[in-house]
Amino acid sequence: MSEFQSNLLHVLSERGYIHQVTDAAALDALATKQVVPAYIGFDPTAPSLHVGSLVQIMILRRLQQTGHKPIVLMGGGTGKIGDPSFKDEARKLLTNDLIAANVASIKQVFARFLTFGDGPTDAVMVDNAEWLDALEYIPFLREVGQHFSINRMLSFDSVKLRLDREQSLSFLEFNYMILQAYDFLELSRRAGCRLQLGGSDQWGNIVNGIELARRMDGTEVFGVTTPLITTADGGKMGKTMAGAVWLNEDQLPAYDYWQFWRNTHDGDVGRFLRLFTDLPLDEIARLEKLEGAEINHAKVVLATEATKLCRGAEAAVQAQTTAQETFAQGGAGGGLPTIRVTEGTIGIVTALTVLGFAGSNGEARRKIAEGAVRLNDIPIKDERYEIVLDQDAPVKLSLGKKRHGLLERG
Repeated sequence: MSEFQSNLLHVLSERGYIHQVTDAAALDALATKQVVPAYIGFDPTAPSLHVGSLVQIMILRRLQQTGHKPIVLMGGGTGKIGDPSFKDEARKLLTNDLIAANVASIKQVFARFLTFGDGPTDAVMVDNAEWLDALEYIPFLREVGQHFSINRMLSFDSVKLRLDREQSLSFLEFNYMILQAYDFLELSRRAGCRLQLGGSDQWGNIVNGIELARRMDGTEVFGVTTPLITTADGGKMGKTMAGAVWLNEDQLPAYDYWQFWRNTHDGDVGRFLRLFTDLPLDEIARLEKLEGAEINHAKVVLATEATKLCRGAEAAVQAQTTAQETFAQGGAGGGLPTIRVTEGTIGIVTALTVLGFAGSNGEARRKIAEGAVRLNDIPIKDERYEIVLDQDAPVKLSLGKKRHGLLERG
């Protein structure tokens, strides 16, 4: 039995989303009697979010599924600074045009996970540039700055870590936590927002916002953080040898997205099914008990269900079919990433980098030297090898056992 009375906290708890709650009893009571508008902020530092942001997107989905209102806050304003939390150095400053382009690109993925509209539990998307860009410095310092203690701000782990390492923390970045707290206050005033959600590294920033709302408006608001998602082997969720696992289709093909989930460590399958799919808990309990070769079936279910949410059912089925054709039958499934070669020949090193299997020519050469590269399942050990293509038959290029792509004459 869950310790919570509200469907919201019950679901979040049993699926593994809760790390800390600011006042669990009061939030639980609120969620039993009214729709709770809640927000998470996403800074547009790239054209797509990656899998590392997926827990936050999924918790908004759970919020809506349990009858509450998700607010997606795009950081068009805070993105001009960049969150310094647990970063070793300052983020590169982005231009206004690039931020706007990133916001437009990122928006696409949320429509897959949330229902937007004007209803009481429909999701809304707002941009904090709307209020942050209009702030006047002196009035802001007088009205908001007085509520922040430098001593306390210096005590937060996210700041202390940078200072303890004697790494520079600019005044610009130091202001980020004040602006994030102000976002919570502003959303409380504009949208009746009562809850901020975020990763465990955001705890200090969330508490700041709660205290600011109480001091300036006397409003009671709450915070919930999610645990840091690491893999069973200790790695960071969403980071692979090939780079970030992007959520947008134009940044990462559906097959590669599916394959990322298929490669989940045995020990992570049950947890990831609870966090990243809508499967019922009793079905997840059955799947996570599978052992030996049967656990691979659970991984296929995880990959297909996770891909269905992010890329749609058709893309998920296509990716699963492609994987079966590629692995089980030794063929070259039609959904593999493909490049077209106009000249009819392409060097093996170039092909590896163009397909995204290697981040540089040097890395491609190392993979070839290690014997990890195959062409139509035949090992290639010469980095000077030229792949010759004819009009009719594409060739399959493989890196290791799990990364495959097609080369076609264009």
